[in-house]
Amino acid sequence: MMSGIEIKGELKPGYDSILTEQALVFIAQLHRMYEPTRQSLLRARADRRRWWAEGNALDFAPETSSVRDGDWKIAGTPADLQDRRVEITGPCDRKMVINALNSGAKCFMACLEDATSPTWDNVVDGQINLRDAAAGTISLEDKGKTYRLNEKTAVLICRPRGWHLPEAHLEVDGEEVSGAIFDFALYFFHNARALRAKGSGPYFYLPKMEHYLEARLWNNIFVTAQSILGLPLGTIKSTVLIETLPGAFMADEILYELRDHIVALNCGRWDYIFSYIKSLSHDATKILPDRAAVNMTVPFMAKYAAHVVRTCHRRGAHAMGGMSAFIPVKDDEAKNQAAFAAVKADKEREATLGHDGTWVAHPGLVPVAMEVFDRLMPAANQLSKMPEGTASADDLTTPSEGPKSAAGLAMNVNVAIGYIAAWLRGQGAVPLHNMMEDAATAEISRAQLWQWRHHGVSLDDGTKVTGALINDEIKAQLKVWKDMVGDNFYEAGKYREAATILSDLVMARDLPDFLTTPCYRKFMAG
Repeated sequence: MMSGIEIKGELKPGYDSILTEQALVFIAQLHRMYEPTRQSLLRARADRRRWWAEGNALDFAPETSSVRDGDWKIAGTPADLQDRRVEITGPCDRKMVINALNSGAKCFMACLEDATSPTWDNVVDGQINLRDAAAGTISLEDKGKTYRLNEKTAVLICRPRGWHLPEAHLEVDGEEVSGAIFDFALYFFHNARALRAKGSGPYFYLPKMEHYLEARLWNNIFVTAQSILGLPLGTIKSTVLIETLPGAFMADEILYELRDHIVALNCGRWDYIFSYIKSLSHDATKILPDRAAVNMTVPFMAKYAAHVVRTCHRRGAHAMGGMSAFIPVKDDEAKNQAAFAAVKADKEREATLGHDGTWVAHPGLVPVAMEVFDRLMPAANQLSKMPEGTASADDLTTPSEGPKSAAGLAMNVNVAIGYIAAWLRGQGAVPLHNMMEDAATAEISRAQLWQWRHHGVSLDDGTKVTGALINDEIKAQLKVWKDMVGDNFYEAGKYREAATILSDLVMARDLPDFLTTPCYRKFMAG
């Protein structure tokens, strides 16, 4: 143990090249300076939820009206982030990193967050892969095939974990460090200079913020990190995902706090739907219909997207669209064509609204999205495009109409069990039912089950949603999974553990903040 720093995870061959003494000291410096602030901000989240549950409405903060009304812009955007018309997202395993960088997308968002199950091996191997990618040396020999980078690749952007998750495999002064600081610090420490030397830079996607003070914390960390490494202010550039309902009310303020270090906001639609349910969980008038019926065309989601575009363009920032969860369908051309058509329609909506780019989750969808943005956005971006109107609190919080069906309930249970089981096995991005599921989409499923049970929703067929009904469905879906994967994989695949976690989450008195928190403790405990 060095100066209060203790590694709890196994040091496999090559790990010492990432977990160097200098890098660990860097993490420890940031932890000691900013962990108390992180903890106070997490407590503030809980305080706000209690405040809303007492009947106080979500709204734009009166104390920051001068920021919203002010005439200011962000500092600027580097050349290699001016055209972001198609970005691909995915986890940081070696083959995925190479294929994503070679996919033809403009940027690759390498995800250490919702698309990664943060086992020790996943997070350290992921950092090794990203270091090699930043250096341009990453390659892989797999099943007789060699994978290496093309001459032209996507711009690399790293997404660290959110403020809520710890990294229990590293302790400083007896405390677990923040997963966000761990991910950011290792990537920045090892890659900032190499990326600058290539004409790029250390770029980050920042997830799950709920308040401008959380953005201020990131900005302070950026300033400190650049100072320690002797890099100029503004070397770091970030894109913030507006993927929480409270964050949407503070889009201007988040841009303002990070104005020297931010280039864009992104509509993280799936986490946003989850956050809508969570933030308004106390309110029986805010019940959402089946997950499949909550798309970007329903009023509260459309208003949110337009609000993000307006806010960004007013401040000189890019407004990035979100990810359609559809993926190519093998061996069924009709379903495959339907998936491609759905993605195309989604991207046409985004480009027409004024988004400056979008996400896809599969290399096969890069050409689909690229064709749309090439056709509808011939310039590098469309920062001058301003959607009409404004967004009121009612616009952002009035729920959409739609079915509340037994099939929707069953699908929520099936997806939640399948995803949680995969997460416990160490897989964070999972194709299920021809859709790419990650933690955000699974969060919608389990939160909606809680919401329907807690408020005693009646389904369209008249059935009242109760704890007993959901537990019966959990048993039924366990059998579905067993029949689907076979006895051997079912026994080893952690489906029973996933069902137990799901039941605990859904039956809790208060809606638990994140499903990944109990899952993380589960695999830490073995």
